[in-house]
Amino acid sequence: MRNGTLLYAQSGGVTAVINATAAAVIEQARAKGIKVLAARNGILGALREELIDTSKESAAAIRALAHTPGGAFGSCRVKLKSLDADRARYDRLLEVLRAHDVRWFLYNGGNDSADTALKVSQLAKASGYDLTCIGVPKTIDNDLAVTDTCPGFGSAAKYTAVSVREAALDVAAMAETSTRVFIYEAMGRHAGWLAAAAGLAGTGEDDAPHIILLPERAYDEAAFLAKVKAVVARVGYCVVVASEGIATADGRFVADAGGGKDSFGHSQLGGVAAHLAGRVKDQLGLKVHWALPDYLQRSARHLASKTDWEQAQAVGKAAVQLALKGQNGVMPVIVRSSDAPYRWKIEAAPLSKIANHEKKMPASFIRRDGFGITAKARAYLSPLIKGEAPLPYGADGLPKYVTLKNVAVKQKLPAFEG
Repeated sequence: MRNGTLLYAQSGGVTAVINATAAAVIEQARAKGIKVLAARNGILGALREELIDTSKESAAAIRALAHTPGGAFGSCRVKLKSLDADRARYDRLLEVLRAHDVRWFLYNGGNDSADTALKVSQLAKASGYDLTCIGVPKTIDNDLAVTDTCPGFGSAAKYTAVSVREAALDVAAMAETSTRVFIYEAMGRHAGWLAAAAGLAGTGEDDAPHIILLPERAYDEAAFLAKVKAVVARVGYCVVVASEGIATADGRFVADAGGGKDSFGHSQLGGVAAHLAGRVKDQLGLKVHWALPDYLQRSARHLASKTDWEQAQAVGKAAVQLALKGQNGVMPVIVRSSDAPYRWKIEAAPLSKIANHEKKMPASFIRRDGFGITAKARAYLSPLIKGEAPLPYGADGLPKYVTLKNVAVKQKLPAFEG
C-alpha cells in the first residue's frame, strides 16, 4: 500500500445518514492505517485549503457520528464547470491535493458530485498526479443512475410515509366540520421517488394518500381538481402528496418561484403545496391545509430506516476499499438481487455511467391514471424503509448527537482568490 492521505468531502443537501457514511469511511481508513482529512463545506473547503484533521476525533466520537444527522464537516452547493471553463479552480484543487499528499479523494454526494469526482480523476491523470477518485452515493431524491437506491432516500421515504399516514388520521378525524383536503409537498425536482414513497402509507383505494402528483406525469389542473372532488365525495376527505417538481405539459414548473437559478443551475421552486391549496380552495370551495416538510424530511434521524443506515455505512466502507485498490473514477453502488426476501450487495460502477444521468420513476411504477403507484413500485420501495436504526437518547429525552472538534490542519498555500 502506497503512502498518502485520504480526503473526504460532503456535497449537496445532507441526509439523515450521510454522517453514517462518513463514519464508515474514517473507521475503515483508520483500520488500514490511512490518515483522513475532511474538506470543510465540500469542494469549497478543498479549494480554500480548509481541511479538517479527523485523527483528532476519538473513536467514540466517530461511532456517535454514525447516528448523527446533518453534515458533520459542512456541505455546499457548488458545481465545477468543464475542465477548460473552470481550469483555474481545477489547478488550485490539484495544488491543494499535492500540498497535503492526498492520494485518495472521496466525494460524497449526488449527480453533480459524481460529475466533479469524474473530472478531478481525469485532471489528475492528465497531470500525471497519482490520485484515485471515488464518488460516494447520497441523495434523498434517489435519482442516481446505476445504483438500485441512494443512501439517504430510504430514511426520507420512511419519514414521508409515516408523516402522511399520521396526518391522514388527523384529517379523517376532523373532516366532518373542518379540513377536507390536506396537501403534503415532497422534495423531488425531476424524479418523483420521494412522493411515490408516500404511497406506502396506505394499501386500499380509499386509504391515504388518495392522490400522488409526480414529475414524470404532466400536471393537468382540471383532472386534478376533478379527482379531488370525487375523492372527497366518496371518502369524505382527500390527502394529496405532490412532488415539488411537477410541471405542466409545456414543461413549466407549477411552483416556479421566478427566483432564477440556484448555484447548481436549477430553477428556484416556490412551494407547490401552497399553490395547489389555493386552487382547491378557490375552485372547489373546500377547506384545505398544506404542509412543507422541507429540511425535516431529510434530517429526521429519529425515523431513519435501518436498511438505509446499513447501506450508508456499506458504501462508505466500500469506497475506501475501492480507493485503496486503485479503482479510479468509480462509485460503490447498491445492487438488488431480490425483493422478497430483500437482498443487496455493493459493486463498483464507472462514474462515467452515473455523472450527468438521471434516474426517473419508470412507467411501470406509476398507476395508469397517473395519481398513484403500482404493485411493482410498492415491491421496490417497501424494503427500503424497513427497520429502525439504533439511536441513543439522553436523560433529557432528546437524541444524543455528536459535535466534532473539526480541528483544522495548517495551511501551506496562499489564500485562494477564485
